[in-house]
Amino acid sequence: MLLGGGSNVVVADSGVDGLVVRMAQRGLAQTEADGGVLWTVAAGEPWDSVVARSVAEGVAGLECLSGIPGTAGATPIQNVGAYGQEVSEIVERVRVLDRESLEVRSLEPEACAFAYRDSLFRRRPGRFAVLSVTLRLAPGGPPALRYPELQRGVADSGAGVTLDTVRRVVLALRRAKSMVLEPGDENRRSVGSFFVNPVLREAEAEAVVERLVAAGLVAEPSEVPRFEVGDGRVKLPAGWLIERAGFPRGTRRGPVGLYSRHALALVHHGGGTASALLSLAREIRDRIAERFGVTLVPEPVFLGFGEGDPLAS
Repeated sequence: MLLGGGSNVVVADSGVDGLVVRMAQRGLAQTEADGGVLWTVAAGEPWDSVVARSVAEGVAGLECLSGIPGTAGATPIQNVGAYGQEVSEIVERVRVLDRESLEVRSLEPEACAFAYRDSLFRRRPGRFAVLSVTLRLAPGGPPALRYPELQRGVADSGAGVTLDTVRRVVLALRRAKSMVLEPGDENRRSVGSFFVNPVLREAEAEAVVERLVAAGLVAEPSEVPRFEVGDGRVKLPAGWLIERAGFPRGTRRGPVGLYSRHALALVHHGGGTASALLSLAREIRDRIAERFGVTLVPEPVFLGFGEGDPLAS
């Protein structure tokens, strides 16, 4: 089992029966290319340090991904994204070890099959070991301001629209949601967002909205937050659906529960088990499916739970 920072991992109470290898390669090499720069980052580099360096050196492309824990090698696996930016937008290539042939290969973005919080690496776990990722960044480029919450935060800051401003606002937004690791935060023991925001066909999303209206959870369809993602698909916020299904922020099931600041993250307050955490996740998923006709997909990697769906009864 290959492990980076372990920030997006749920481990079974029985542990993992086998060898766990921590990816600890470090280093960052820069080359110029077609008016931009290519940063080749070793898999074991702490991700937020890479983002901080890009902002400090005035190269755009990573600023909205500030504060995400873990290592650089994990970013293409998850196709990490936040506040309107995804790492797949700037990936030039991913250097991997093919664990079946033991060959080192460089995969172009098309071969990585990136999708929303997904990739070839996530669909074929155990096949590839990411050794490094090469990112195409823009020296002097403008920050990405696509996400309404981020736009409002930058405007309210009174500072100029710079990479540094965007990074500081993103960190503040994440901190307000307990999405930055801080000692003493009651929500600090989590794997971040536990479920992926569902992306549905337009007709499917409308059916969810109709159920919400029929249940009296909203008065008008316009009250349901939704985001067009192209190709006739709509993204619904999973955290919003979880709260409407009767799981308010701060919900507790003994030592496990939901964030007190955000319903999309499951937290462990100490003294509990992974089984208890998954029991709560199963309860949430089942109720969402029953009430709204949407099956939430878990985002973390599960270790030691065997084959199949870890949330299956």
